[in-house]
Amino acid sequence: MAKRCEICDKGPMSGNNVSHAHNTTRRRFLPNLHNVRAVVGSNTKKIRVCSSCLRSGKVVKAA
Repeated sequence: MAKRCEICDKGPMSGNNVSHAHNTTRRRFLPNLHNVRAVVGSNTKKIRVCSSCLRSGKVVKAA
């Protein structure tokens, strides 16, 4: 399953691990995803949503 937000399409980003000796190796920054029962149209559906979409109110959680 892809590590992507179904609302804003946020996905993994890449960067570097940097040691004290400044050796660099590649790493991934993963989005903070949550499985949420949300109202999509007129139905409730389980979707994977990042925490920034939940906080901003882009998702209406099902009761």
